[in-house]
Amino acid sequence: MKKKVVILLAVLLVTGMAAGCSKKEEPAEEPAEETRVPEEPVKEEQEEPAEEIPENQNLLTGLADLSEEAIGKRPVAVMVNNIPAAMPQYGVEEADVIFEIPVEGDQTRFMAIYGDYTAMPKICAIRSCREYFPAFSQGFDAFYVNWGIDETVTDYLNSLNLDQYDGMTNPNGLFGRDQNRLDQGYSLEHTAYFDGTKFASVVDSNGSRTDLADDKKGTAFQFNGLNEQVKPEGGDCTRVDIDFGAQTAALIYDPDSKTYKKENTGDPQIDGNTGNQLSFANVFVLETSITVRDEVGHKIVDFRGSDEAEGYYVSNGGMQKIHWKKDGSAAGTTDELAYLKFYDEEGNEISINRGKTYIAVNYPNQTKLQ
Repeated sequence: MKKKVVILLAVLLVTGMAAGCSKKEEPAEEPAEETRVPEEPVKEEQEEPAEEIPENQNLLTGLADLSEEAIGKRPVAVMVNNIPAAMPQYGVEEADVIFEIPVEGDQTRFMAIYGDYTAMPKICAIRSCREYFPAFSQGFDAFYVNWGIDETVTDYLNSLNLDQYDGMTNPNGLFGRDQNRLDQGYSLEHTAYFDGTKFASVVDSNGSRTDLADDKKGTAFQFNGLNEQVKPEGGDCTRVDIDFGAQTAALIYDPDSKTYKKENTGDPQIDGNTGNQLSFANVFVLETSITVRDEVGHKIVDFRGSDEAEGYYVSNGGMQKIHWKKDGSAAGTTDELAYLKFYDEEGNEISINRGKTYIAVNYPNQTKLQ
């Protein structure tokens, strides 16, 4: 019996050991690796770099053509004879902005404005001042050049505080009579010249203010980008005909130069020095009230415009209707000193193409666009 018990215990012991030896611990499962989707970097919205405007930008044209000495300096407005008997003018092709407005008898006169007072040409034929021309020139903070004035508006002109150079007093020898014209038989009134080549040295020597006023250091107009050439969206326009009364103007589109070439009463308007026809990137016609105020025929021209004053902007083969005004109330200044502003029919200020600008100020409903 004892022997059986011993044998049984031995068997159990061997069996237990075998079971213990055969049972192995299974290794712990490693967690499955997570599949990570790489995150896309967050793209920051990058602002378009601001257009770098050249330091020598001409404030009248938006073009980079000022001499270094003229940067930040005042322009020069010059009164120029514009009747057919005085043609050809000379020195007008260099002007950056030209106004054409009726005077007595509905003939017209130019006010040519030059952005670089250090690079003025000799200009002929110079004529007298009418009150509404300096009312426009003041908005550009310009020197004002003329030969004689309408003496009935002397008090008004004095109130404008013009930096005026008048050929009647011939300051510093800036004016004279063109002997070649006299020899050719031109009437005396068509022979007066202004020697702009001397102008910078004269104003620099006599202590006149040459720096632009603080509120006139921006561009004269709101311009499109440096490399933009925008066509107004009001329709095609390749010809503008303007009837001033005794004279007409036509501006005809040249697609090669993208400018409008000017005619005066049916003839190409040529600069007598260069032989080139006057041409402009921008053409404005501003309609306004014009009335006769005396027996001589002197005019009253509404130079202020309004939110309702109508006109046209023409450029790059297209046109649009606009409104225009010179309103100094918002800036706390006089209307004469205010910028001339142009607006679309929704009241937004428009931008114009860079280049020379022609501005006709005329009676309503005397313009044909085609």
